[in-house]
Amino acid sequence: MDILRFTAVRLMQLVPVLLGITLAAFLLLRVLPGDPATLILGSRGTAEDIAKLNAQLGLDAPLWHQYLSFLFDLLRGSFGQSIAYRQPVGGLILERIWATLALVGLSTIIAIILTVPLAMLAAVDKDGPFDVTIKGLFVVAMSMPSFWLGTLLVLLLSLEWRLFPVSGYGNGFLDRLHHLALPAFVIALSTAALTIRALRSSIIAVMRADYIDTARAKGLTVKAVMLKHVLRNSLISTISVLGVHTSWIIGGTVVIESIFGIPGLGYLLVSSIAARDYPMVQGLTVTFAVLVVVINALTDIAYALADPRVRL
Repeated sequence: MDILRFTAVRLMQLVPVLLGITLAAFLLLRVLPGDPATLILGSRGTAEDIAKLNAQLGLDAPLWHQYLSFLFDLLRGSFGQSIAYRQPVGGLILERIWATLALVGLSTIIAIILTVPLAMLAAVDKDGPFDVTIKGLFVVAMSMPSFWLGTLLVLLLSLEWRLFPVSGYGNGFLDRLHHLALPAFVIALSTAALTIRALRSSIIAVMRADYIDTARAKGLTVKAVMLKHVLRNSLISTISVLGVHTSWIIGGTVVIESIFGIPGLGYLLVSSIAARDYPMVQGLTVTFAVLVVVINALTDIAYALADPRVRL
């Protein structure tokens, strides 16, 4: 299958996935106890005031009507008006998305930096002391919840040793990099634990291939064999693992942004759920879903480019 056709088919498959996500997000919000009008008006709001505000917000319409209105707004490129902030949801998401994307990008870079050298060293030293140590460390890293590790590192590195800011996003490139380094490392550590294991296994399998023996027989050095033949072919299978975990990183930002006070989409989502801000939560859910499915689609396309057998 041609790569352009493969890409077109993969993109068309995203449409029903996104529709299902919008429907699930819409219905889940409606089954939560409480309603926005009551939260906004507080204990002083009468039944008449609550009914009037629900009518203004369009929450008194049948569910199917509310859902279709939500979809039509999406097709027009609008997420509606935030109930809590009294501003367009799209504008608020656009303001916050850069902090989340910066956190996801930095986490992915740190994960790759940790993965490649450690997986190569563990594979070369298979069942040796270094390999055993690496495997033990990634088991520990996978066992630690990110909220627990994040809190522990804040107490040690921020409050005790004062190496990193306790919270916030900073101003300017270097200051923001300083603020995001610790939360990005927390997210990257659990991702690297899995990608190291995947890449190590892949490297060991490739090193047993006949063409690697041929390369050695030609007189290539160990370094040349590893970089030109082993690593290049081993990375193909690791692309999908990294793509899946980059999607997981996006979901993980909800917890990490709340712990480190980063004004991104995850932080905004938590506060919007507490306020029953339906338009904001729906807009954020769709935005998170789009980011995840786009990353998954790009991962599939990258995998197809690296391995032509996937397109067949």
